[in-house]
Amino acid sequence: MTQVPPVSPARPRLLYVTQWFDPEPTANKGLAFAERLHALGFEVEVVTGFPNYPGGKVYEGYTIRPMDRRQVGNVLLTRLPLYPSHDSSRIGRSLNYLSFFASVLVYLTCFARRSDVILAYHPPIMVAVAAALAGFVRRIPVVVDVQDMWPDTLRATGMISSERLLALIGRVCRWTWRRMDRVIAQSEGFRRLLIERGVAPARVRVIHNWGDHIETGGVAPAPPAAFAEPGPFRVLFAGNLGRAQGLDTVLDAAAHLAQAHPRIAFCLLGDGLETERLKQAAAARGLANVQFLPRVAKAEVGPWLAAADVLLVHLKDDPLFAITVPSKTQAYLAAGRPILMAVAGDGADMLRASGAGLAVPPEDSAALAAAVLQLAALDPAERALMGERGRAFYERELSFDKGTQAFAEVLYAAIADYGKDM
Repeated sequence: MTQVPPVSPARPRLLYVTQWFDPEPTANKGLAFAERLHALGFEVEVVTGFPNYPGGKVYEGYTIRPMDRRQVGNVLLTRLPLYPSHDSSRIGRSLNYLSFFASVLVYLTCFARRSDVILAYHPPIMVAVAAALAGFVRRIPVVVDVQDMWPDTLRATGMISSERLLALIGRVCRWTWRRMDRVIAQSEGFRRLLIERGVAPARVRVIHNWGDHIETGGVAPAPPAAFAEPGPFRVLFAGNLGRAQGLDTVLDAAAHLAQAHPRIAFCLLGDGLETERLKQAAAARGLANVQFLPRVAKAEVGPWLAAADVLLVHLKDDPLFAITVPSKTQAYLAAGRPILMAVAGDGADMLRASGAGLAVPPEDSAALAAAVLQLAALDPAERALMGERGRAFYERELSFDKGTQAFAEVLYAAIADYGKDM
């Protein structure tokens, strides 16, 4: 295993390229991640877009311009123009991805300062394509962090239905992944699929995600106002309300329990493409035991998780999701609450290894309802023990320190091996 060298005045320069970054509610590779890489010895520049996710509108206080560069703590933050969009429009989403691709490619090849390594966050794949091309032009190694398997995700979520277009995207992905100096996979299933698609096994390393903000003081002693009063047994789903989550199954489970168990409530915290449709469906069915809560900043999610009785993970029943560990899994484990995992494969395996809750098949409303009843029937001390086991597993296997250390090792190894090849 490559050892991370001590911080020295001669820091290797890292270009971290990601379409989404703080203050957007993205995955766990934001400013804290960039600062941690600085602490591990890198001079870090983040190259990203102007914040517009998930609503598709540029955040208040930001104006799109050719470039916005500023120092944020120990990190140089460079924002590049893009077409803001994140709705169900395929044209709008495509313009969003392609415009950022064009901005990044021009910046990395023509204007970015000389760097020692590029780290690209995927999705979308166009970020990794731009990084691969820039790495070739500038003769520096490139590492990609694969958080979504394209085109599988695009097919599973229904974003693209054209098999011809999906095949083209698949060829682009394979070309890109094979040319990376290192590939980081978020699960063992991803690693197997990347190798099947032509990536050399020695270049792929699994680094599980960690729970963003939860382990760094995100859990407040007081519950949120909506959960402050004693009330129902709360099953909380926190995150994106999109097609991939298959949340109609949650509404069906709520319908199973509505009359016989009115003290059980399903709380959906967040927003996404499916929010309004799900609200309308719940209202049409008279599901008073389903509560929709607005999205909160990721730094504020911890108190909500800590105040719930059970934390729910759900994805559609799709082969892709069987090799995915949903990122909320790590946040839930870190929160120390019982978990109900309605995901097959790697996610369910992780939950079973942790001993933090129950796993049921995805898109099975009867099994989901039965598991909720089983958890509700437990003594509170038994549920607390589940949460404690999950927290201990998280700290042992999935912590921020452990994960970022592994990232630094991969980046240093990419620099060292690239130098040998030159």
